[in-house]
Amino acid sequence: MARTSSPTPVRIGRQRTAGDFVKAFFAFIALAVLLVGVPLALASQVGWPLPRTVPSLDTLQQEITATVFIKVLTVVVWVAWAQFTACVLVEARAELSGVGVPARIPGAGPSQMLARQLVAALLLVGATAASFTPGLSQLGQQLDGNQRPTVAAAQQTPGQFVAEQVAEAAQQVAQHADNTKVQGGQKARMEQGGTKFYRIQPPEGRHHDSLWEIAERHLDDGRRYKEIYELNKDRVQPDGSRLSQASLIRPGWIMEMPADAHGGELVEMPDDGPKVPENVREQIADYDKSSPTQSPSGGDGVTQPISVTPDSPTGPEQLPADPGPTGGHEQVATPAAESGSSFGLSDALMGAPLLAAGLLAALGRRRRAALWQSAMRAVGGRTPELATPTGAAADIQDSLFVGADPDAVRDLDRALRWLAAALGAESKTLPTVYAAWLTDAELHLQLAHPAGQPPAPWQLGQDQTFWRVQRSDLRSIEDVDEAAAPYPGLVSLGTLDDARLLLNLEAVPGIVSLSGRAADRTAVFASVAAELATNGWSDRLTVTLVGFGAELGALAPTRIRHVEDVAALLEDMRAETGQRRRALGNAGHDSVLTGRTGQAQHTQWAPHLVLLAAEPTEEEAVEIAELAADSGRLGIGYLVGATSDGLPGATWELEITSDGRLLAPLLGLELKAQLLPQEQHAAVVELFAAADLDPDGGAGEGGRGGDGGADVSRLPFMVDITERGRPAVYARLVGPYEVMGLEDPDGERSPLLHEALAMLLLHREGVHPRVLASGLWPRGATEDVRDALIERLRSWLGNDPDGAPRLRTDDTGRLTLASSVVSDLDVLRTLHHEATAGRGARRASVRERLLTDALALARGPLLADRPAGRYGWLSHEIIEAQLPLLVADVALALSAHHLGADNPAAAIESLNTSLVSAPADERLWNELLRAVHATGDTALLTSTAEALIERNHALSGGARGLPPRTEALLDELLPTWRTTQAAAN
Repeated sequence: MARTSSPTPVRIGRQRTAGDFVKAFFAFIALAVLLVGVPLALASQVGWPLPRTVPSLDTLQQEITATVFIKVLTVVVWVAWAQFTACVLVEARAELSGVGVPARIPGAGPSQMLARQLVAALLLVGATAASFTPGLSQLGQQLDGNQRPTVAAAQQTPGQFVAEQVAEAAQQVAQHADNTKVQGGQKARMEQGGTKFYRIQPPEGRHHDSLWEIAERHLDDGRRYKEIYELNKDRVQPDGSRLSQASLIRPGWIMEMPADAHGGELVEMPDDGPKVPENVREQIADYDKSSPTQSPSGGDGVTQPISVTPDSPTGPEQLPADPGPTGGHEQVATPAAESGSSFGLSDALMGAPLLAAGLLAALGRRRRAALWQSAMRAVGGRTPELATPTGAAADIQDSLFVGADPDAVRDLDRALRWLAAALGAESKTLPTVYAAWLTDAELHLQLAHPAGQPPAPWQLGQDQTFWRVQRSDLRSIEDVDEAAAPYPGLVSLGTLDDARLLLNLEAVPGIVSLSGRAADRTAVFASVAAELATNGWSDRLTVTLVGFGAELGALAPTRIRHVEDVAALLEDMRAETGQRRRALGNAGHDSVLTGRTGQAQHTQWAPHLVLLAAEPTEEEAVEIAELAADSGRLGIGYLVGATSDGLPGATWELEITSDGRLLAPLLGLELKAQLLPQEQHAAVVELFAAADLDPDGGAGEGGRGGDGGADVSRLPFMVDITERGRPAVYARLVGPYEVMGLEDPDGERSPLLHEALAMLLLHREGVHPRVLASGLWPRGATEDVRDALIERLRSWLGNDPDGAPRLRTDDTGRLTLASSVVSDLDVLRTLHHEATAGRGARRASVRERLLTDALALARGPLLADRPAGRYGWLSHEIIEAQLPLLVADVALALSAHHLGADNPAAAIESLNTSLVSAPADERLWNELLRAVHATGDTALLTSTAEALIERNHALSGGARGLPPRTEALLDELLPTWRTTQAAAN
């Protein structure tokens, strides 16, 4: 994720207004009159209202006088006063202690509501933000029991201590930041007598230097990377380029450091000059002259950034030779941070790496499942073609490719599951986690209470309520897939600088309210729902949507359900809340977290997250608040839309602004919100709906296009398979990768160019340049590096005889290949189509020749010899699922032809050939049994059945038997197979 180049303000609390003091004054007067004035008036004017002796029966039969009536009325007023006083005490205790929404006092609905409003108005000017935010008063406290007032720990972002007092402390922090940014160079020279410098280190494996890590090593706080950036931005580096974004740094660059920097890698010129090579000394000396403090005019020394041209040192001639598994050394920015036209791509999805990765993975699973299901029920042994998205759907799919960060999802999931397994092994309970902060380098968990020392490689963070782990340390731990997902309710809300905030919705002790314009709120709700539906760090959860998103169920039908109105929701949640309370009591657990470690991993501990966009009435809001009072321990979370007046019982109050900022004034948070606007979330739903296939070759309902622009093209790219259509460039992708018709490029650049060509060959519809860059450099690449590669690829492919380049750019900005550049996969598809739906459908001899030629192209799996660490983008594709089905379709069609010609031996040969490429295809097994049965050789049929059973056992790891249809076919063709198998076992 990209880092911002300027500080983001952090708000500590809401400023009190004159209106707040007026409200507090009248609330105080009202409370004084009701709590003190009423009993004094009753005591002085009426006195003791009850009889001083036990009344007799005769007394009760006497006529009611005015005096008696007044005394009876006085008793009623005393009871009402006592009830109201109790309400005030309960509400005041809840507001001051942070225990959440108190239990309702019987029959005191209006009285308790009045007490709540008066107490809140009075405390508004007399309490800190945390003191009247339920459930947060204990966040951030230390084990040593210090008594400093605290604010919500959500404002403490990783690596930074934010002052806990209101505006005064915030002003001090801001002043400190300003002093550091503006006067960093001056301080260095005044305090040290010499300037310290750091030289950006070259990458080691997958690790690349960053300003955050430099600040952590040499300033003890990664958040201080902005100080380094401000000291060095726009200054000319030794290679002639400039630092224009904090995330775009290159090996060999020189960084001037703040005065208090320390560590052995720093260079202080000229004192320790003998330790530094002469050429580096000269570079540092020249760079030192560009410091703002050396400017004769006394200005800030900032010059305007220059544009990069092909002739500059960062142009084509500086393209990294072989960037290794993760790309070149000039890759620190994520593709979403690049400037330039997006050609309709979604900035919202490109800036949401966890959401994009979840959607892309879920879409791939949906497509693979649809392919296999369609293949199993296809008529004539021909799998329907998957629709290729175009228009808005293509833009959204490209946005997902560019934005997805599967490594971040993997690290988050692995870190959390390993933590759960480690704590379970030590018989420790999972701590309650309110939020997580994810950066490029670290994962921080924000705990509700101090929980001691975490198991290594986890460490304590900036205080006892933070646990953190370096993402680089996660490579050394083992996978623990059998461990339950400990915090499945974590969901991204937005970013603060380069840190992404994930809120644990199920752990919030109460309601999270969201205010703002309806459209903006829905964009937040849609983003939260889509990520919860598809994320990779949750096993089981239920997401209930109310008032929006009925169509989002297409993303994950097993996770998402839609409820029509609040009344229906309340009916369901009353029952579920009671059921969970009883289940926890019967199991002897304090919370659902206890049931997620050790052996007690039950389905009732899966979270239920309610996203309520329809604003509830006042009575409904009160009931929701009561249900949510202890929802944190029950694993139930509520995110509820609200007006600017807020909701009763809201623990955390969020506001989404029209410019995309997510504010939490009482928590001191101001984030760049993660959104999924209506148009884009509709296109996402279209993508998922289009993944459903019909056996007759049609796409699902979403694949028919429509008003959303998600129209699709079903006909695959076809090539001229006659002699006249001989291609100029021919690439073999099925099996080992080979390219014919071109000279091999420079050895150092060959892997990148071959990988780029493979991506284009697998996407004849075109590849967006940013998608190409994200595939080749998963951690990002600068535009000049990407453009230089494209120019080299265009030069390598050359031109057609008419002078047209073989690598072209269409009107959508996507890169496409000329028809003279062909792969064996294109030929395989064309041969199969011609054999079954073209010339071969009419002539048996032509069909046999075409299918035989097609099967000969199946030399092995796709890109069989691809180097480890490259072609990671293939994990997002479904081509590796499509290829075995295509080979099986060819073999089935050829087998049917041979059996029709009474040649079972040839049918068996073709089927055995295809089983090498598609060993899990049930259709091939069944057809092989039929072909062997046609020979009349019972012994061969028996041995074939045994081989199929053994192969199935190996493929499934012994977890399942034969598919039902295969068993039924064996019962028909070889009735003795069960007896033989039982005897063998």
